Amino acid sequence: MADYNSYKQIANSQITDGTITSTQLETGAFSNWCVKWFYGSPGNRTQGCCCNWQVPTGVQRATWELWGAGGNGHGQCSCSRCGNWAGAQGGYYNTKTIDTSGGCQYTVCAAGVYRCCSRQCNGCNGCSSYVNGYNLSNFCAIGGHSGCYSNSWSTGCFSTQGRCCMSPGAAGGEFAMGNHQGAALRYDGFNCHCFYNEAVPTGAPFIGTLGVSYGVRQCWIRCGCWSVPYGHGGQGAIGSYCGSSCCGQGGTGGGGLVKVTYV
Repeated sequence: MADYNSYKQIANSQITDGTITSTQLETGAFSNWCVKWFYGSPGNRTQGCCCNWQVPTGVQRATWELWGAGGNGHGQCSCSRCGNWAGAQGGYYNTKTIDTSGGCQYTVCAAGVYRCCSRQCNGCNGCSSYVNGYNLSNFCAIGGHSGCYSNSWSTGCFSTQGRCCMSPGAAGGEFAMGNHQGAALRYDGFNCHCFYNEAVPTGAPFIGTLGVSYGVRQCWIRCGCWSVPYGHGGQGAIGSYCGSSCCGQGGTGGGGLVKVTYV
């Protein structure tokens, strides 16, 4: 019985270009499988990446995947006291597979972020990533929910659905989803004076950018980091109730991404 070792093995260098055409392949066999990413700079205040993309010759189908930008972190809007926080939400995800052809053009925009940090109790929601063109209509992935701050001494902030719950076919795609909004962790319950408080924003689905957190362990003010991974919710500002007159500011979320896989 034949096995792999008994088959004749041929290297690419032994095959002359053009001698094997698509008509000689079995139905469903693809001649090439390509992936292209669109994104802006990974730092804070990124403008994202918006451009025109033309489908290469011979392409018949494309799968688009979008990630919106993460929401901005909240500011420490009430100085000289602590409170409760909810971390920002990562950007939403959306995907769609379409028929297309060589020469078709698409307007592609991987979301940027707001160009200023947040001093308000609520930051800004993340911007949307989108693609327009042949066989696409209102196709986008919205940005994540902003982080928020509460002056309440006794009410915690809990993880929520964020901006909305996505159903099949939402925002012009075939499958869309988002992560939960972030939450806060208080190791001492609600006795926030000079102790360890921590909040955790969330990442975007499917791109493995979880793990960002922020907190205070003693009496001080901290600002959100200016740079987080793509699609991730931004860090917020945190303070302890120690009579300080300073207020921290929240950082921006991570920029959006667009991926196209075509055959």
